[in-house]
Amino acid sequence: MLRRFSPRSTFAALTVRNYRLFATGQVISVTGTWMQKMAQSWLVLELTNSGLVLGLTTAAQQLPSLLFTPVAGLFTDRTDRRKLLLWAQVASIAPALALGALAWTHHATTWLIIVLAFVLGCIDAVEKPSRMTFAMDVVGRRHLANAVMLNGIVQNSGKVVGPAVAGALIATVGLPDTFFLNAVSFLPVIAGLMMMRRDELHPTEPAPRRKGQLREGFAYAWNNRALRGPLLLMTVSGTLAYNFPVVLPLLAKDTFTGGPELAGSLFTAMGVGAIVGGLSVAGVTTVTQGRLARSGLLFAGLLAASFLAPNTLTALLAMCLLGATSVTFRAVATTLVQLTSDPAMRGRVISLLLVALNGTTPIGAPVIGWVGEHWGARAALLVGAVATAAAALFLLRRTDRVT
Repeated sequence: MLRRFSPRSTFAALTVRNYRLFATGQVISVTGTWMQKMAQSWLVLELTNSGLVLGLTTAAQQLPSLLFTPVAGLFTDRTDRRKLLLWAQVASIAPALALGALAWTHHATTWLIIVLAFVLGCIDAVEKPSRMTFAMDVVGRRHLANAVMLNGIVQNSGKVVGPAVAGALIATVGLPDTFFLNAVSFLPVIAGLMMMRRDELHPTEPAPRRKGQLREGFAYAWNNRALRGPLLLMTVSGTLAYNFPVVLPLLAKDTFTGGPELAGSLFTAMGVGAIVGGLSVAGVTTVTQGRLARSGLLFAGLLAASFLAPNTLTALLAMCLLGATSVTFRAVATTLVQLTSDPAMRGRVISLLLVALNGTTPIGAPVIGWVGEHWGARAALLVGAVATAAAALFLLRRTDRVT
């Protein structure tokens, strides 16, 4: 059963000091990250005016997730996650500064942007499994579901401020400041990780080194029915539906003939919806495959509604509703996978979830970018809606327990 919404259950993880430090730093950093995503997409469109090239740039940033995340997940199981996160934040500053310098000196080219996107993607491939599994280390099993939901809110809160600030900066002072501010935004995360009380953490015993551990993780996830279905569903939606950095700039620029301010507003509308949606389910402590499948169907339905939006006002409303269902869909999947996994396998299983959500982008982003360029952003939204609905219905039929 679900708990009734209450401030105590909704913000339970924030009673943990270490989690407050972690969440505060993440709010600032994620805001900067979304500023950079918006600025990078707009810079590519200014240079090429091509949805395909925009999709290829996004694919380059996510390609390391496909190639390296499973190895990073194994590394996460073997090492101190706090230290790994700390060094990843330090490394992330360099690509942001480089993009800012290129934009400032007017030396930015498509290939340089793609290379820097790939470098940042390599850092993300190492950082994301550690960040997602670090929640268990910070709050323990008792508050894990709530911490995952709040992490979803934190990640999506950046969509509210980041793109809006980026759109305003691009239109007024230009692109370089957006990238430079993102570089600064990593400092609060670094400070928060250094200020944590290590004796209050709940670290998982590092997995001992032995041959075949990577293959063992794949076999474990595939043979576990409670993991296989959710991972397959998220692979389909990650490939064809979660390509918003590609679709939304195209929707703003080509469908509604707007500028960076409108693209930022679309991202912001999604972020507002994500915060509201996340808060509405943050007190939930029980997740099932049936609930995940129904969340996927609702997400697909709102993608289809966005496809039908006749004007900017209805598109903004649709994005708000889509953001609410999007964060719920992903948070339910993340919680279900973490709670179902054996602690010794959690890093490797989470890495497979990240491959499903982000690592499939090198395949999906160019496809969706090509569809958007030739048939419009509406068609790109519809492709994601149909694919996600089909996968969610398949999971629903295979689920033993539907609640």
